[in-house]
Amino acid sequence: MLGRSVLNMSVGVMQIVGYAVGGALIATAGPGGAFAVAAATSLVAAVLTRAGLPRRPPRATGRASLAATWHGNRRLFGVPMLRRLLLAQRLPNGLIVGAEAMFVPYAGQRVGLLFTSAAAGMLAGDLVVGRWIGPAVRARLGLPLYVLLAVPYLAFALRPSPVVAAGLVAVASIGYAATLTLQERFVAALPGDLVGQGLGVAQSGMLTGQALAATAVGTLAENTGAASAIALAAVAAVAAVAAVAAVAAVAAVAAVAAVAALGATLAVCRSVPSRPAGEEQSASLTAR
Repeated sequence: MLGRSVLNMSVGVMQIVGYAVGGALIATAGPGGAFAVAAATSLVAAVLTRAGLPRRPPRATGRASLAATWHGNRRLFGVPMLRRLLLAQRLPNGLIVGAEAMFVPYAGQRVGLLFTSAAAGMLAGDLVVGRWIGPAVRARLGLPLYVLLAVPYLAFALRPSPVVAAGLVAVASIGYAATLTLQERFVAALPGDLVGQGLGVAQSGMLTGQALAATAVGTLAENTGAASAIALAAVAAVAAVAAVAAVAAVAAVAAVAAVAALGATLAVCRSVPSRPAGEEQSASLTAR
């Protein structure tokens, strides 16, 4: 949990720095120069990653195969709790990223303000949830944080100014910390031999959901405008959170009912007096 929180915070810091530096580069060197600097820094990062990270033994040995991957995925999606956690990580998050894809048509030249606010809000949420909130409380914060991620975007239906929109985006982006809480529960529920594959499935599914949502929200914006599309994406995200919560509630009720039925069965079994061995044998002979 701490490692994931630090990773997300470093991403948030670099996004804020990147927007500032990128804007300065575009102003001084133009878009072409900014892209050239970005390519050069990416090359430096690749060299540092290759030369600076220590070698670690692989979690699994032998040659990977499609059959093994398929078998692992079937095990992952065969567990109801893992399915719910995967779904919860994909839907609200992806829909709000789809809303963020409309920042450029919404804010125009002031779009940097919205993107920087989103990075700052995400940084604050990961810092507070990852560092200062205990595991017991974190476990209950996933869905409420996803609600926080979506609700401020409903105000975009009123077409707020870029400054007000930046404030809404900053508050909403605190809700991205929900991913930390759900990933913690997800890793705890994974079988030990599927941790790596499970995280890979979760991450790839999240990115795929974000791409599909951005495409869908962009298509919607062609007909409704950017502000309305952002607000409708927020409505869909709130509905997704409600659906996930409803499924979880049904599962919890079913689990409680199963435990109650098991307890009642054991109580009945214990209340029935057992016969002495000789009486049982006599009853058996009489029956014959």
